[in-house]
Amino acid sequence: MVSNFYIKDNKQLMAQLKELAPEQLKAFNDFNTLVFKNGALTIKEKEIIAVAITMVTQCPYCIDSHTKKAKKAGAALEELAEAAFVAAAIEAGGTVTHSTHVHHASNQDAPDVLYARSNLKNLGQLGKLAPEGFKGYQAFSAAATKAGKLSAKFKEIIAVAVANATQCPYCIDVHTKKAINLGATNEELAEAIMVTSALKAGGSYAHISHIIQSFQD
Repeated sequence: MVSNFYIKDNKQLMAQLKELAPEQLKAFNDFNTLVFKNGALTIKEKEIIAVAITMVTQCPYCIDSHTKKAKKAGAALEELAEAAFVAAAIEAGGTVTHSTHVHHASNQDAPDVLYARSNLKNLGQLGKLAPEGFKGYQAFSAAATKAGKLSAKFKEIIAVAVANATQCPYCIDVHTKKAINLGATNEELAEAIMVTSALKAGGSYAHISHIIQSFQD
């Protein structure tokens, strides 16, 4: 029995999928190839987005693979670090914006609709109840999404991709509007979302190696 679940050699087990699920493997590989073609976003941009999404999926195989692919496509380490911080900020933002549901739960007169845009008007409650932490979050979010090695526009495109990965409707709404205001096109946003889709699928795909390993132990 292998004592370490996460070793790079695990990926060698994936070769068995050619016999275990050949049709599904081909379809996944075709999907992945099409998503990462040059389009409204370059391959480099798509791989930077992919690295940001791996921070959400927390798949070590995907982190390793897409970091190397991003480097090969011309991404600098500073760009990948900034992308990772965008992901961290959106994860933090999802938690912060969902605090509005705590406010609703304690209010007997709250509406039945859980995800109304108007919920965000109650975000100020968190600022009043935990003012220092909330100010810290605001400063962090601003720092993570301002222009640096990556443009503010591209960071907002990353933010939309990450928001779709975290499935936070508030984050999707807010960052889609910010991205569009900074000049992002519908095509760019659509391609970024498809990168998220491929990475979400990729995390499950990569972990099939653990099924094979456990089954064969």
